[in-house]
Amino acid sequence: MTEGLGDVGNDVRLAYQRLGDPDGTPVVLIAGLGQQMHSWPDGLCRLLVERGHSVLRFDNRDVGESTHCTFPPPSPLGFLRKRWHPAQYRLGDMAADTVGLLDALDMDAVHLVGVSMGGMIAQTVAARYPERVASLTSIMSTTGAPRVGRPALSTWRRMFGKPARTRDEHVDAAVRMFRHIGSAGYPFDEAAVRAAAALAWDRDPRPAAGVARQLAGILASGDRTRELGAVTAPTLVLHGDRDRMVAPTGGAVTARAIAGARLHTLTGMGHDLPEGVWPALADLIDDHIRTAATRSTDAPKR
Repeated sequence: MTEGLGDVGNDVRLAYQRLGDPDGTPVVLIAGLGQQMHSWPDGLCRLLVERGHSVLRFDNRDVGESTHCTFPPPSPLGFLRKRWHPAQYRLGDMAADTVGLLDALDMDAVHLVGVSMGGMIAQTVAARYPERVASLTSIMSTTGAPRVGRPALSTWRRMFGKPARTRDEHVDAAVRMFRHIGSAGYPFDEAAVRAAAALAWDRDPRPAAGVARQLAGILASGDRTRELGAVTAPTLVLHGDRDRMVAPTGGAVTARAIAGARLHTLTGMGHDLPEGVWPALADLIDDHIRTAATRSTDAPKR
């Protein structure tokens, strides 16, 4: 494993880890809203490495050990009125961060795998930088289209709860949230959730402002359906049928927006990555990458 801070431009540096053989097939994992690189479980990463892939995971801007912005996040009223600070970034800026990290690490075309907000970022990279994307896997994500892929009302209430002030409060809040949005079809591993939340707090205490700015970045980006029509990379869309954070309609509209995309629904999966689903996810991602590579090899030369 290697790790470091990559200068991606625009005064942003991203913390990253690279796992597996550097000569393996490059797979880039992009984390979701408020989530750090370790939200991609070590066990799932190992399964991808065992299948011959070189895995890169990283902290997006405003979380973990990556650059945090300094402008104030929107207030609850600002969210309701959709009034953003002049410095507010969008998903396109986070996509540029991702490509900047690829440049910093001398990585060319890669296989992108994004979860939730990370799926939105991966979709945007595929639409705007097609030459850098060998394949796209979008997990539990959506297009920003209105009235689809939205959180349940019960989830919205939890998202705008009082921010944690201590490590213990943060860990307890994570347990409550993942009990709510997690995969009802799999056992709930409270110890794993507590350990992950504690690690996240230790790397980035008091993360509320960064999470709010990231959420504003999603909302400020609006409906990206038309842009996704530009995606040419082979695309796999994965979604659980028990998702309370991004309703399964989000996966359906994503697959419809991208020509040739394939939608696969994972029974019992919610808005998390429980251990029981790792083998299926690793197989689906690996099969998609290998199929994309075969198509690329078989494509007629110009």
